Amino acid sequence: MSAAAVAGGESAVELLRRAAALVPVEHYAFAAIAVLSVLGYQFLELHVLGDLLRGLRGGRVDLVFHPASEIYHCVASKCRSLHGRYLATPWLASPHLQTLFLGISGRPPSFTYKRQLYTLRDGGTLALDWLLASDLEDADGIISQDASTPLVVVVPGLTSDSDAAYVKHLVHSMATKGWNVVVSNHRGLGGVSITSDCFYNAGWTEDLREIVHYLHHKFPEAPMFCVGTSIGANVLVKYLGEEGENTPVAGAASICSPWDLLVGDRFISRKLVQRFYDKALAFGLKGYAKLHQPILARLANWEGIKKSSSIRDFDRHATCIVAKYETVDTYYRRCSSASYVGNVSVPLLCVNALDDPLCTREAIPWDECRANKNIVLATTPNGGHLAFFEGVTAGRLWWVGATSEFLCALHDSSYMHRQKAEDHVLHSSLESSIDKSPYVNVLGDGLVAPATDDVVNELKLDNGVNGTQENEHAKEAENRSGGIEVDAVPAQSPAGSAKQQGEMANMIHDAIAPVKRSINRLTRYQGRSVWLLAYIAFVTSWPLLGSLAFIVFRKKFRNPFSAKQ
Repeated sequence: MSAAAVAGGESAVELLRRAAALVPVEHYAFAAIAVLSVLGYQFLELHVLGDLLRGLRGGRVDLVFHPASEIYHCVASKCRSLHGRYLATPWLASPHLQTLFLGISGRPPSFTYKRQLYTLRDGGTLALDWLLASDLEDADGIISQDASTPLVVVVPGLTSDSDAAYVKHLVHSMATKGWNVVVSNHRGLGGVSITSDCFYNAGWTEDLREIVHYLHHKFPEAPMFCVGTSIGANVLVKYLGEEGENTPVAGAASICSPWDLLVGDRFISRKLVQRFYDKALAFGLKGYAKLHQPILARLANWEGIKKSSSIRDFDRHATCIVAKYETVDTYYRRCSSASYVGNVSVPLLCVNALDDPLCTREAIPWDECRANKNIVLATTPNGGHLAFFEGVTAGRLWWVGATSEFLCALHDSSYMHRQKAEDHVLHSSLESSIDKSPYVNVLGDGLVAPATDDVVNELKLDNGVNGTQENEHAKEAENRSGGIEVDAVPAQSPAGSAKQQGEMANMIHDAIAPVKRSINRLTRYQGRSVWLLAYIAFVTSWPLLGSLAFIVFRKKFRNPFSAKQ
């Protein structure tokens, strides 16, 4: 037949068309559905088939920590959720579906906050939304409300506030465990107007620093814990790295942190699906800007803000101008929390999903977390961004249970971070506002500007009054004998002996200072007994004490001999 058709002059294309017409339409529909299903499965990054192949057991939680970390061996090792598996809700078996469902619904618990408006040092205002353990109906007055009740400070993500579904899940979970919780909303969010010329950004730690300092002084007996989410996690880790040991925070958790903003910027503009997130977040930022248009139109490039189609565009026209950063990349580099991980001295749990559509795994500082004994990094194969829904009804977030379990285990242990010296808190807060933030001075017209060297030196002098007073006596002795030659002073004159004593005191102070620092480090990291530390201090300082004793006894023996002569 085909030979006859070809002999009749029909082309190959015509033969194919006729053959295709013989195939039933149902077969074409089935093939189209199959192709679209495969493409949709890949595009949405579904993993329901992988979950079925694993017997609906979920993916194992991978932990990264220092081999000698006491935070892991004595705290995290007691958390069952960190040593189990995470199985996503079957009908949300995709990072995009999870993230979308969290933004649309999230099924948060129902409760009412108590709002407190806090005025910052520069005149800015932010809302502190409280949920006390006694506010919940199921508490029944059993939970102790004394001054030692733990306090959790929650730092939301970009353009999020206390009404976000994931924030409410966390707040309700901690309050049901008998803890008091406060959400520190960013400036201009939570229905609060901007009252100064300062805006928050991904690296702005001054607000968190001031809130932590305020809450610590208001509730000095309450152990304070912090939980940061998304951009709030980046701010929290950066703050902990800046403060080191000089923070009253007893423990913390970082959830879905972007870690490296520059890497995240490259990632979010790489694929088509990520570009959708980029545009959606830029739309939210422009909505935030419209709420505060009178101020932003004066401080930033308002026309550029209105035309922004990505986060980078918004940062170029708004964040960098207001915060005085030279370029967007400069802003991203200086504000990335990955650079501060090594200096974190507080027990810290970090949670990230490897399929996070906003915060790529490429930015996670694996080696830095492994090198710090205070950090435990938990990663899961799935979870999306701040979602981690589990259960058939998607009524729970896995990371909320893991965070509350870790903080409770830390509170029940002896490894909570304790601030060493109260005086250092105030000094470090002032120094941080000078050296690390884009705004420090409030001018007469309300504008905020960078501090000058004169202001920095003045504050450093104010903070160093005690250190200056220690050397005043030695300097006075030197000034009194300034016009006299050294050789002309008698060996046993009062001025000479005072000068020698002053120099000897300075030498002793300089020699003992390293020993004190070593003892503090041993006490913090090794956990040895006080007697062992005292023995180490005695052995290390014995050469100095022996030399001093030799000088004193030599003078005593020399004086009787000279008197006899």
